[in-house]
Amino acid sequence: MPEPSILIIGAGRMGRGLGLALTQQQATVRLYSRSQGLLLAPLAQAGSGAAALEEAVAAAKTVLLAVPDDAIGGQAVALERTGRITGEHVVLHLSGLLTRSALAALEKTGAALGSFHPLQTIAEPAAAPALLRGAVAGIEGDDRAVAAGRELAERLGMRAVELPAGGKAAYHAGASIVANYTVTLAGLAQRLAEQAGVPAVEARRMYLPLLEGALENLRTLGPVHGLTGPVRRGDVATLRAHLRVLDPPSAELYCRLGLAALELAREAGLKPELAERVERLFRAWPAESS
Repeated sequence: MPEPSILIIGAGRMGRGLGLALTQQQATVRLYSRSQGLLLAPLAQAGSGAAALEEAVAAAKTVLLAVPDDAIGGQAVALERTGRITGEHVVLHLSGLLTRSALAALEKTGAALGSFHPLQTIAEPAAAPALLRGAVAGIEGDDRAVAAGRELAERLGMRAVELPAGGKAAYHAGASIVANYTVTLAGLAQRLAEQAGVPAVEARRMYLPLLEGALENLRTLGPVHGLTGPVRRGDVATLRAHLRVLDPPSAELYCRLGLAALELAREAGLKPELAERVERLFRAWPAESS
């Protein structure tokens, strides 16, 4: 008997990326999107319409919903209406925020319900197999869904971390800060380099080695001991000079981030008198600048 297939509903970047990664691990994978119909990884056309979806559901053991958060509930309803989801199935959505409750429409089917969130950013599906290896998969849900999530993570070379349902919002906020705001901060740094007179082409890439060094510090030392720079040193004069060249919104952001960095610096051993001077500067700005 052939191995039950994995059905991925949603052929966006993450859906396609997972399909390619699982196919490389010899899994039988099908992708389905409402606009493209049923696809066999790596993305060869295999059929369309409700009948094709019902057939794919019946052949699958695991169904992954790689759709936007606000589409998960409706997709669960659509799956329930196929009449093909049974107690033998595991249905997992990929939201980092929502819990198994987003699949409430499937409760009566007896299927194991949960979530499997790849903690990785996938801009190009072809890069997914390499990027997913070593990354974390945040999982939660029914016991059998969690077990299936662990198996899926192991197959992809990922590390499974089980999350309490009530902790997903905080977990996902952390993910957004790392993945989205790091890029945002790099964009701000690029604009500041251009403000300093650095050509745009060079400004775009000049901070990348610095970012890689900071990442290596994080990897080897962690946030507390990996923090460097003027906050860690308590260098108020440098911090004040930075603030003076920033526009008001950027200066406010710098102060808020600086206060968060100051907590790490204190934990790392910054002298209390220096920490107090840094905190006074950040909390008083922009009044302190006049």
